Amino acid sequence: MTKSKTVRIVGLLMLLSALQSCAVATVVAVTAGASMVADRRTFSKQIDDQSIEFVAHNELNKQKALSKNTNLHVVSMNGTVLVIGQAPNSYLRDLAIKTIQDVPDIVTIHNQVRIGSTTAITTQSNDIWLTSKVKSALLANGEVNAKDIKVVTENSEVFLLGLVTKQEADIVVEIARNINGVSRVFKAFEYI
Repeated sequence: MTKSKTVRIVGLLMLLSALQSCAVATVVAVTAGASMVADRRTFSKQIDDQSIEFVAHNELNKQKALSKNTNLHVVSMNGTVLVIGQAPNSYLRDLAIKTIQDVPDIVTIHNQVRIGSTTAITTQSNDIWLTSKVKSALLANGEVNAKDIKVVTENSEVFLLGLVTKQEADIVVEIARNINGVSRVFKAFEYI
């Protein structure tokens, strides 16, 4: 193969790769837009939740004792904030909650930080797998809209958030509870 043919083939492959990236970006943007429209929260509340998560993570990272010694995650749904993860002692767990309690637009904080060592990568991988199993089971169920439920898993505990009716909450909890590998289900729903 000549040098010019090789250059053309490489150029064509780079062009195809760039076009494929554009297609993926378009699909992601359309999907994100569609789920924002289908969300039960107002558009303003969706933005507020993203802001709460961003600001809370930044505030936690400013505290060196927290950033070095804990594994914390903040999830917000309509101002209901779930704090999960691990801290080596109650002082750091309480410091984490105190650090974020004044973040604007937080309505309620659910402190679900466990005292103990941070989870291993294998546990974190299992948590991702459990989350996908719960989400898949919700999608397969015709009685609830899986898009209304936020599912977060930490150390085999499944945490559920969303704007739901009591009946939907009961269905979702029952589905999550019956997924093999789930050790506990915690609901932080806001009822409509």
